[in-house]
Amino acid sequence: QVQVVESGGGSVQPGESLRLSCAVSGSVLNIYTMGWYRQAPGKQRELVADVNLGGTTSYADSVKDRFTISRDNARNMVDLQMNSLKPEDTAVYYCNVVLRRTWSPNTEMYWGQGTQVTVSS
Repeated sequence: QVQVVESGGGSVQPGESLRLSCAVSGSVLNIYTMGWYRQAPGKQRELVADVNLGGTTSYADSVKDRFTISRDNARNMVDLQMNSLKPEDTAVYYCNVVLRRTWSPNTEMYWGQGTQVTVSS
């Protein structure tokens, strides 16, 4: 089995920073893509940033130059450093991973339970 657990959400004022972390555990052979999505009330879930096994990153235009995604392959973790936060960044943030489990020939996608980020003055 695989577990995906996020941490680090909270409430901050505009302009402040937060760091989200996501840890993947279980019988994992390879993690191909690790990413962060978010869903604001009444809106669809959207990609914030992701990073592939080779280290190539991609970002939503709305967070470029403010957010940085990084992964630690040795610990099966991915972090999202969020700087200069804005009220429109308020959402539930979800960790997403695409991986292959030990002894399985299939590529599978897993989601974390979500962590709330609130940016308000």
